[in-house]
Amino acid sequence: TSNSSSNLSSTTTSRILLAFDLASSSSSSSSENETSLQSRRSALQSLGLLGIAPLLASVAPASAEDVKVGGKIRLGDESIMDQKDHGTSAVPVQENLRYGVSRKLADKISNYNRRFAELGGYFQETPLEEVVRAANGPVTFYDSNSGKPLFQAPINRSVDEFIEESKVHGWPSFRDDEVVWDNVRVLKNSGETVSVDGTHLGHNLPDKRGNRYCINLVSVAGSPA
Repeated sequence: TSNSSSNLSSTTTSRILLAFDLASSSSSSSSENETSLQSRRSALQSLGLLGIAPLLASVAPASAEDVKVGGKIRLGDESIMDQKDHGTSAVPVQENLRYGVSRKLADKISNYNRRFAELGGYFQETPLEEVVRAANGPVTFYDSNSGKPLFQAPINRSVDEFIEESKVHGWPSFRDDEVVWDNVRVLKNSGETVSVDGTHLGHNLPDKRGNRYCINLVSVAGSPA
């Protein structure tokens, strides 16, 4: 193992980049974006990572205004999950998924699976919590296949409440107010929660507070299309 900060593991580097990227998501003007980028460059320089700082400039964080979130549950039928060119989806998962999740696992869970899930607590082995806490507002979760926005969280609750509920159940857990219903459906007979393009996401497991969408992080770790 090298002692040089320039040889940090790819996992550590990814966590740092994700945290800095999403922490800047509230900047709305070009001058604010430039200030935010400069701050991130300074921090990366102190960590010996200035060489990869240009990657930050190519990322376009989503704002809460980009998508319509929340509303009544939208049901779908089994035809959404008919076989396509790549399992239940037309395409495989993206090459570079967020949060450092396994692409192989993501492809299996999202496209060749209707019942099984990533291991409970898997998301806690990723920088998801760091990213959500660093963001100045809701974080958008994108389809690992298509890059369409599927969820934004937390909405109408605190970051602590979102993280705690997810930890209790073992998977990122979303409520009706946090679903992008234009792109998500719940199958009528099973509660299976899927994207309109055939990505298996998880299941609706209602509790006394209402619908709770228990979602595989590997299925919502894409980047915007």
